[in-house]
Amino acid sequence: MADSQLEQELEQARRHGRWLADDEREALALAQRQQAEAALAQRHRRRKLLLLTGFCVLIPPLWPLALALVLYLLFPRTTQRFGLIAGVLVLLGASLLAVLLLSVAVAVLLALF
Repeated sequence: MADSQLEQELEQARRHGRWLADDEREALALAQRQQAEAALAQRHRRRKLLLLTGFCVLIPPLWPLALALVLYLLFPRTTQRFGLIAGVLVLLGASLLAVLLLSVAVAVLLALF
């Protein structure tokens, strides 16, 4: 084994308080690779959103979309929560409107017959 690999294993052993088995080391390496891939994908997604935001800023009718994208880029978790809440409220409002229209239709039909 190379000296650098032994030093890495020794450092892992110090961090975990014991020597890791081969499968544990492989699982740890896999988790680190997955984290690196996720970070790369997130950077790529942010770059795409920045380009889309720049495009939307150039076209005045798309300024509301640009504002939404800027808010998402600055505050991703908060924007997702607000989006989820807004979606739920829209669904509740639509269902309430449907129930109201259905009850009006039933009332009209009862009045006619």
